[in-house]
Formats: sequence, C-alpha cells, structure tokens
Amino acid sequence: MNKDLPLKTLGPQAARLVAELHERGRTLFSHPDVEEITSLQAKSARNFVASLVHRGVATRLKPGLFILVPFDLGREGEYLGNPYVVAREFVGSDAYYISHASAMDIHQMVTQPQLVVYTTTPQAIRPRVVLGTEFRFVRCKPEHLFGSAWHWVTKTEKVEVSDLERTIIDGLKKSEYCGGFTEIVKGFCMRRDDIDSGKLVDYALRLDVGAVIRRLGFLLETLEVDAPRELERLQEKLTATYAILDPLLPDEGRFVARWRLRLNVDPDEIASVART
Repeated sequence: MNKDLPLKTLGPQAARLVAELHERGRTLFSHPDVEEITSLQAKSARNFVASLVHRGVATRLKPGLFILVPFDLGREGEYLGNPYVVAREFVGSDAYYISHASAMDIHQMVTQPQLVVYTTTPQAIRPRVVLGTEFRFVRCKPEHLFGSAWHWVTKTEKVEVSDLERTIIDGLKKSEYCGGFTEIVKGFCMRRDDIDSGKLVDYALRLDVGAVIRRLGFLLETLEVDAPRELERLQEKLTATYAILDPLLPDEGRFVARWRLRLNVDPDEIASVART
C-alpha cells in the first residue's frame, strides 16, 4: 500500500468519467475519451487526467493511455489490468494477434506464469516494460497475419489471439518466444485432442517456411499423430537443405534425412515430455 497517495475521493467530473467508462465496459481510456465524456478542452482534459494519476484513481500505461485503478485496491496507485488488453491498446487500430507463449497461456498450454506478453503485428513497435510486465512485438509480413480469433480475456474485454494451430506453427517458427521446442511439444500434448492436424499443415504450407514444415512433420510423427496424408503433404514440400530442430540450442546432434532436420534436442527428452 502506498501511504503517500491522497485518499481516492471523486469529484463530480471524475465520478462522471468513471461511471461512463464502466457503462461502456472499459477501464482503459485516452485523452480524447476524457474530452468527449467531460466536455473539457484538450489542455484542461490533460490536467484533469494528470490529477487522477496523482491521486491514484488512474495509472499511466504510456503517453496518452491510462487505466482506472480499482477502488478495492485501496491507496494503491499502480495497476496494469489485463496485460493482453494492454497489449491490444499498444498496437492501436492496426492488425495484430496475441501470440507465442502468450497465446499458449490463453489456450492453457503452459504450466508456468508468463512474465512477457508477445504480440504479432506488421508494425515495428519497440518493446516496453510496464509495472514489471514486458511487452514484446513480433513483426510479420501482412500476408502472414492469419489464423487468429477473438477471445474474451475479461468479462468485458476481448483480444485477437492466434488459434491453437497457428500458435503451434508460430512456436515452430520462433521457439525462442515459447521457451524452446520441448515447450511446444508439451503445449501440443496438453491440447492434443483439440488440435486439427489438417489445419496445422494448411498453415505451415501457407506460411511456406522450410524449417517450420520440417519441424511440424517431425513433431506429428514423433507424437504418433494419425495423419498419413498430412505427413505426405509436408514431405512433398521438402528440399535438400537441413534445418535445426530448436533455434534456441547449439547447431549439433544427429541428422534425420526423412525430415531434413538436425536433432539438437535429445529425442529421449521429447519422449519424456510427451509422456507427462
């Protein structure tokens, strides 16, 4: 508790703002929102919001973006809210989806708490840290922004998140954003019954990244997924070059000609993860 903050009393203007934001099902707001709701001019609205932040009624997340602090937090004046909603607001009006380890968290494919929020977008956005949570933005080509769906992360807020299959594909492409290949295996096994192997292969072929095609084929075969036609589709796209299984680890280990892969992850470790 921060005893240096003044008591959170609301005057008529602040009460009106808070009530209207709650009526709209929103806790995040901007200067234009304040101008619209309170009818204050721009400069007065900025001063008004600054006073709300000073009194612990709101927290500044970035220049021009604020969030209401729940009154049940008492004198506490710093509050992040749902980090996935904050990530959505950082992107603004452009296309995006919550991805990698963050999508795995939303889809219940991880067992450890996540301290980094990953968002995929065509924009170039610098990483930032807000109240101890790191936000990283993975840039992609606009044509590669597919395979996502809306997901409710609070009772009133939803975000765009990669679906199960796209989450796996993104992990196979950039396993360093998911904790490594074995974490992808673990997440796959946790949601195995809900994953569509045909859609997985469709996504891999649409993305057309050789390493992803190789890793997906190896993953499906190692986990004994019954999808012979899908494995054939992947095999048809292989070229003579080799890729490593896990980009996080050193380029070492035996070569597997069937999938043009170098296994720099111990197969026994993969089997152990799959059994748990």
